[in-house]
Amino acid sequence: MARARSPLMLALLVAALVVGVQALLVPLFAAPAANLAPRDLPVVVAGPAPAVDDLVDRLAAARPGGFAVTTRPDAAAADEALRDREAYAALVVGPDGLALHTAPGASPTAAALLTEAVGGLAGGRPVSVVEVVPTDPDDPRGTGLAAGFLPLTLTSLIAGAALALLVAGRVARLVGLLAYGVLAGTGGVLVLHGWLGVLDGNPLAEAGAMGLFALAASATVAGLSALLGPAGIGLGALLVFLVGNPLSAVSAAPELLPQPWGAVGQWLPAGAGSSLLRSAAFFDGAGAGHALAVLVGYAVIGVGLTLVGRRAPADAARTLPGPARRVDRPVAVSG
Repeated sequence: MARARSPLMLALLVAALVVGVQALLVPLFAAPAANLAPRDLPVVVAGPAPAVDDLVDRLAAARPGGFAVTTRPDAAAADEALRDREAYAALVVGPDGLALHTAPGASPTAAALLTEAVGGLAGGRPVSVVEVVPTDPDDPRGTGLAAGFLPLTLTSLIAGAALALLVAGRVARLVGLLAYGVLAGTGGVLVLHGWLGVLDGNPLAEAGAMGLFALAASATVAGLSALLGPAGIGLGALLVFLVGNPLSAVSAAPELLPQPWGAVGQWLPAGAGSSLLRSAAFFDGAGAGHALAVLVGYAVIGVGLTLVGRRAPADAARTLPGPARRVDRPVAVSG
């Protein structure tokens, strides 16, 4: 009777475990998207001193802790801050009233939220909106970039796991990681820039950003597998996709996510990769320093672990002793 129950109990245990994982993943993916709000969101206020001081005070009163405000003397200086990716928008006080200068290339979501919020600061007067750093005209809401980045995350996870499990030889796996990075960057820019037209920067810079992310993510999975065995692939999946993707803020902005998760996401491959791609596509590389350093770090550590870690299953299979075989030899019988 115990044997009859064993498969049934195992089936119920598997179902319960999968539902438990689901219960963890659903809020992990849904909670950041459901709780988007400015949290120390960098904005600029520009104009004459008395008006600027008054506007800064009203911003702080309207949403305490929502904005990290810096001031500039005029609209030109404010626009320069947006192009350098130092802020998501600028409130400019001029002779004709209040104007909002935005950088949708950094985050269409942040630009939309600020456009909606600034109406209450103008006292009912119309507010002109100037897009200083727009998105590509074929992707005005930025949804194409966000959706196009997800498959690159998944394929990088798959590539790292496949190389770790199937390819024998450390050097061969290294060649596979480098080849995947080059091909992923090339294929990504051909599709997102050339075909779909959702990127608007230098194609070589965009290909470099996507290729570096692909190398960093795949090498992280392969390196952790070399260090920890199959458990390393699971840990790599957590870092690259299951945790990294919802915290990446690719469709929003890190400062719109609940903290500290928005900041944590920028230290993971997906968050750094999406930020680097936006810098390459819309800002001529401005503001890319942190993301570039994070991805290079993951790539170097992942490649290093791949080269010095223990043998992958494919290596071990080549050196495992085979089953003992009986060898019958003729025995000479003297007559």
